Order: sequence, then structure tokens, then C-alpha cells
Amino acid sequence: MANIGSTVSAANAAAAAATTELLAAGSDEVSTRIAALFGANGVEYQAISAQIASFHDRFVAALNTGTSSYVWAEATNVEQNLLNAVNAPVQTLLGRPLIGNGANATTPGGAGGDGGLLYGSGGNGAAGAPGQAGGAGGSAGLWGNGGSGGSGGIGGGTGGNGGSGGWLLGRGGIGGAGGTGGGSGGSGGGAWLFGDGGAGGMGGTGGSGGGFGGTGGHGGLLYGNGAAGRAGATGQTGGSGGWAALWGRGGAGGAGGDNGGFAGGDGGHGGLLCGAGGDGGLGGGDGGNAGWLLGFGGHGGAGGDGGFAGGEGGNGGWLLGFGGHGGTGGIGGGAGGAAQAAW
Repeated sequence: MANIGSTVSAANAAAAAATTELLAAGSDEVSTRIAALFGANGVEYQAISAQIASFHDRFVAALNTGTSSYVWAEATNVEQNLLNAVNAPVQTLLGRPLIGNGANATTPGGAGGDGGLLYGSGGNGAAGAPGQAGGAGGSAGLWGNGGSGGSGGIGGGTGGNGGSGGWLLGRGGIGGAGGTGGGSGGSGGGAWLFGDGGAGGMGGTGGSGGGFGGTGGHGGLLYGNGAAGRAGATGQTGGSGGWAALWGRGGAGGAGGDNGGFAGGDGGHGGLLCGAGGDGGLGGGDGGNAGWLLGFGGHGGAGGDGGFAGGEGGNGGWLLGFGGHGGTGGIGGGAGGAAQAAW
């Protein structure tokens, strides 16, 4: 197409002199008018030729764009077909792909699909039907995040647990909330080597006392922070914060529910080498201990209504760090929690 355009442009250039100006054969009026007529036709020819050349250029440009899109689509299809060919036998043997995200659950209370063995995040669990627990989030493989747990169904369904993060890298999934009617929140998913834990799910309201708050997921074994526990519903205990393993912060405990002075969750411990402990939850949760070498202890949670004592502060690091403050006593005569010093 480009060669055709070049040929047409060359022909127009060669004919330009002959078609834009025509000398009169004589000085009489007839010769002058004939020359003027053919000259006007030549000018119109040149204008039309320019429009044709412009149209040809636009057509070639559009054709090139379409060709590029077609080539890109074909390359994408080849990659997808190759990935499908690799994933198919692994999916058949192990029930999960080699590369790709797990499917989100669609049936009530169904668990999310696990992510690919090499790469991919877990799918989310589905919410439960009335009275049914929510589905657990799918776990990741080597690299990816855990899926979120589904919410518990109305009537006290427990929230689904969050999926585990990748073996090498990835955070845990968030626990599902407890269903209305006293369902407990799901636990957050933990990480493996590197990554943060997932937060626990909220306890469901109503029922005979409400639901417990979900426990926060633990951090990665080498590096990662524990996640916070979630608050308990009215009349129930808050979830404990997740712990860190080697290096990282402990998660904060969740607050205890109102009406009855139920306890707050304890803060998670900091990493063994370095990391601060998590603060205790409102309702007298104890603060988490700091890492063995470096870190600050978590503060104890204040005592809730009904006379609960405040939580004790966590211990500080053995080499460097301060202990956490004790929590204030609760309304109704609760004692204050003890503060802790460094190891």
C-alpha cells in the first residue's frame, strides 16, 4: 500500500506542470478561453490528487494500527493458550493452577479457590446462607496473598477464616465478619516467610451475647507484622492480635464488647529478634511482649465497664526497649494493670 501511494505521488508530481498551466495557442478569444478551461481542469485535478494522496496516507496509517492490534491480540492469545496448556495438567492433578488467581466462591458458604503454586492469590470465600458459616478464603502458593473469608450468614453464622499468604511472600487474607445473631468473626490468615497477617473479622451483633472478635493472623516467619484482632460484639471478647515470629510488630488486641465488661483481646508478641508488642484491647487485654533483643512492650488495655482490671503492659526487649504501661481500671472498681520494665 505504501508503494502504491509513492507511485501515485510521483505521477502527480510529473504531471504537475502540464496540468496546472496551459498556454493559449493564439491571441484570439477562443484560444484564450480554451486555455483557461483546460487550466481550470488541471487545477481541479491537482486538488483531487492531493485529496486522494491524503486519503491514502490515512488509510495506510489506519491499516498499520489495525495490524499492530491484531498482532498484539494474536501474541496475547498465544501466551494465554500456552499458560492454559501448562495449567491444565496441574489443575487436574492438584486442583489448583500453576500460575493464576484462585476463583472467588459463588455458592453460599463456599471456599475460595487456592492460588497458583508459583504465583497467584487465593480467591475470596462466599458469604454464608442464614445460619451458615462463611467460606474460607483460598490460600496462595509461592507468591501471592490469601483470599478474604466470607461473612457468616444471618442467624449466628461464623465468619470464614482468611487464606494463608504465599510460602515465600504475601499477606494473609482478612477474616470474614460474624453474621447477625451472634456469629463470631473469622480468624485472619497468616503469612509464611515474608508478609503481614490478615486482620480478624468483626463479631456479629445480636443473639445471646453476640459474637467473638476474630484473631489477627500471624506475621511471616522471617519478617512480617501480626495483624490486629477485631472487636467483639456486645457482650463478647475481642480477638487477640497476631504474633510476629523473627522480626516484626505484634498486632493489637480487639476491644471487648459493651454491656457486661467482656475482656479485650491480648496484643500479639513482637518478633523474636526485634519488634514491638501489640497493645491490649479495651476491656483489660494484656499488652504483647517485645522482641527478645529490641523493642517496646505493648500497653495494656483499659478495663471495660463492669469492674474489669486494666491489662498488664508487655515486657520490653532484653537488650533495648521499655515495658508497656498498664491499662487503667474499668468503671466499677477495676484495678489498674501492672506496668512492665525492660527484661
